[in-house]
Amino acid sequence: QVQLVESGGGLVQAGGSLRLSCAASGRTFSRYAMGWFRQAPGKEREFVAAISWSGVTTSYADSVKGRFTVSRDNAKSTVYLQMNSLSPEDTAVYYCAARGRTSPSRGYYVTEDLYDYWGQGTQVTVSS
Repeated sequence: QVQLVESGGGLVQAGGSLRLSCAASGRTFSRYAMGWFRQAPGKEREFVAAISWSGVTTSYADSVKGRFTVSRDNAKSTVYLQMNSLSPEDTAVYYCAARGRTSPSRGYYVTEDLYDYWGQGTQVTVSS
């Protein structure tokens, strides 16, 4: 079983930055493709960013491309989401997800059903 714990959320003004962290348990974190999703009030959860287990390949939603950066530190079993130039439209609960199934070293995944484990989420609120 894998447990994911997000942290780093909070309240920030528009134009500001936050860095989210997701710490994972489990000895095989280095083989998990990871993703970040978010859910705004009244909306469905949506893809934000993904990273392959090797860290070589990343993918971003168009809405965050150029502002957000996903990275990972396999030695610390942690994945990060650096969020810059935040706007009120980024307000949401942010979730990290891990794919426990086998994936190629450059594989990344943008849909929820391809992930097996989820964190509890961390709230990000951006004020105007």
